[in-house]
Amino acid sequence: MDWTTPLKAQQTDFIQRLKSSDFLHCDKQGQHSELTVISGERLKQLRDFCWEMVRKYKPNDPKNYFINNMKGKLGEEVVKTRLGNFVTEVDYEKRVGGDGKVDFTLASDPEVGIQVKARNGKFDEIKWTISQEEIEKNAVLVCILIQEEVSEAQNEYNLILAGFLPTKMITSIDGKALVGIDELLYSGGLRCYLKSLASSEADEYMRLGNECRDREDYRGAVNYYSQVLQLQPNNVDAYNQRGRAMYYLGDTQGGIEDFNQAIRINPNYAHSYYRRGVVRSELGDKQSAIEDYTQAIKIDPNFAYAYYVRGIAHSKLGDRQSAIEDYTQTIKIDPNFAYAYYKRGVARNELGDKQRAIEDYTQAIKIDPNSTDAYYNRGIARYQLGDKQNAIEDYTQAININPNFAYAYYARGIARYQLGDKQRAIEDYTQAININPNFALAYNNRGIARSNLGNKQSAIHDFQKAADIYKREGKEKNYQDAMERIRKLRQ
Repeated sequence: MDWTTPLKAQQTDFIQRLKSSDFLHCDKQGQHSELTVISGERLKQLRDFCWEMVRKYKPNDPKNYFINNMKGKLGEEVVKTRLGNFVTEVDYEKRVGGDGKVDFTLASDPEVGIQVKARNGKFDEIKWTISQEEIEKNAVLVCILIQEEVSEAQNEYNLILAGFLPTKMITSIDGKALVGIDELLYSGGLRCYLKSLASSEADEYMRLGNECRDREDYRGAVNYYSQVLQLQPNNVDAYNQRGRAMYYLGDTQGGIEDFNQAIRINPNYAHSYYRRGVVRSELGDKQSAIEDYTQAIKIDPNFAYAYYVRGIAHSKLGDRQSAIEDYTQTIKIDPNFAYAYYKRGVARNELGDKQRAIEDYTQAIKIDPNSTDAYYNRGIARYQLGDKQNAIEDYTQAININPNFAYAYYARGIARYQLGDKQRAIEDYTQAININPNFALAYNNRGIARSNLGNKQSAIHDFQKAADIYKREGKEKNYQDAMERIRKLRQ
């Protein structure tokens, strides 16, 4: 059976559903959906871009030029949403004078072009037009149906991914071809078809490389990705994956060189900048990392993880307000990003906003009930606000999840001591010491508790242990304080 047969059958079913507006709809980026809704801030960005194009190139014919540009950008936005990082958008401003000849390329192979055509009107009447030059330059035609009339004032668009057609199946007459919806293949097969366009041999090496990466055989992964690059010197994904593998092998410079090469080949692939930023951050160059994350965000404004790691970098540089803004943007894009709430809570706590920090930790716990860090830090914030009993409950929950969490025992010991429960505080300090025999603070605090209970000899032993650890760590003031406590107890 010809591979197009099931897609043609699905297209027939899709056309029947079009009559009753019964569409498959998924809001998640990168997932298949027949319907894509664009409104709000997202639409405003497209509208602003189109007006900028009018100002630059057609100020004397603003309305028509705006509408034509808007149709094109709406169609491209559908493809960006549905295919995500699988494709790379060609820089629009390099294509002055209309839709251009190539709208997207495969992220893994920039030689594979994708042309997008968007039209509004009745689905059974309109035709999508493609020129002979566009047929020659692209592997695939993707057709978008705009249900609304395109105008400057429209506040929402409901866009239908009408279908696709390999350009090798299109025949032009007098330099152009007209394609109706019943000639298209069902859009659900688009991603699979695009994947099939890459070299099968290179795909096999890529698959083997990914398998090695997944089982942490990074040296084997590097070898396979190198094989891919021998067959496809412009394979951006292979450079990115080899760069990651080199980074995990400790070859950070080699990793950066691969990310640089990926960016040279395709400067519009957000993940290349993101991954280079991660390596630069690990090398201590937080500012350059922030620049890379910022570039990734410019390319993909919905790249939640890029905002998240930029927030971490800002925080490391002491700019907690910028960090909070980045974590907030992460949460707007992905409301279930538990660690973004947690990190925002940490930043807010460090700025003294302990109540809102508690709210963030609580939200992180709702999303991830096993977040020991969120329980522990919420406990700290509650303790700092004087709510010692609830702090103890949080530390206890952190310990229940991770029985080897030495700092949670230590913090619970402090809270119990403050509430007058010195014996249970001593038990917590002891457990912290059992987990970490070099926990000087736990020895010191256990010594204080034992001293207050009249157990001088045990207290002296604890202060001496703390003093020995402080001395090894070069903490002279702490060492002197511990020795002073011993002197007073021996008087």
